Amino acid sequence: MAEDLTTGGTVRPITRWGAPVMHAPTRPVTEFGDDLHVLVRDMWATMRAAEGVGLAATQVGEDVSVFVFECPDEDGVVHRGVVCNPELVLPTGKDRELDASEEGCLSWPGGYQSVARPNRATVRGHDADGEPIELHGTGLLARCFQHETDHLNGTVFGDRLSARARRKLDEQASELAYRYPDDWPVSPKASAAPLPSGE
Repeated sequence: MAEDLTTGGTVRPITRWGAPVMHAPTRPVTEFGDDLHVLVRDMWATMRAAEGVGLAATQVGEDVSVFVFECPDEDGVVHRGVVCNPELVLPTGKDRELDASEEGCLSWPGGYQSVARPNRATVRGHDADGEPIELHGTGLLARCFQHETDHLNGTVFGDRLSARARRKLDEQASELAYRYPDDWPVSPKASAAPLPSGE
């Protein structure tokens, strides 16, 4: 990026699962100008306020195909960037190795469940200025690329779970919902309260 879009944004409320924008495919980015750059700055501010490693535009209520990321790879090296109109390329055959790590989502905060995904991923698309890019991810970064591209296709990771695991995820999120105000992370997360005693 010729211009630093990682600063100067406004923190927005994170859209939760159930909102229509979270469950429908997004529109491709066709204009790489000021409007997109304002959105990207806001996404960076929101992701960092929520302490996330990736954020899709749908998670701030916008139905456009862009995500931002600031995420370590399998070696602990942090990568950051913007991807517009991502196309995901995953390994096949003997090169395909699944990693069943726990996964969470800022749009369903508090819940984590194991999701098997390939441990390597390539994403192709454009940067915030419309220049073609191709990025390669390993470990958590590969998971991030897959998770965020899913968002832009209208898929949340809960859709990839068995019915039993999805129930557990929903229970976890429900138990911790009191910590996340409706406008979180504009309003900060509440501190953890002690568990009630008794039954």
